[in-house]
Amino acid sequence: MLLYNVTFGIDKKIETEWIAWVKENYIPALMETNLFIDYKFYKVLTHDDETSVSYSLQCFANTIEHVVKYLNEFAPAIVEAHRIHFKDQHAAFNTLLDEV
Repeated sequence: MLLYNVTFGIDKKIETEWIAWVKENYIPALMETNLFIDYKFYKVLTHDDETSVSYSLQCFANTIEHVVKYLNEFAPAIVEAHRIHFKDQHAAFNTLLDEV
């Protein structure tokens, strides 16, 4: 199983709004692709900053092909919607992990 992880750093001022938006928009759009079998959404507790907070969205896929298809066909629109909605109030980076 593969884990596609997106770690977000967001401005604390928008935290509540951002969480709601991710749960109502980002995650449903991602799961509607049918390329991921499950997800987990966590707050990063080791992040220590006065102005920002971090979250991890972990998406589980059966194959690398599913992740590549997501990245090529679906991620650009989902990421762009997020970028437009929270312009200059977030940062994100992705990690792909393989279970051993």
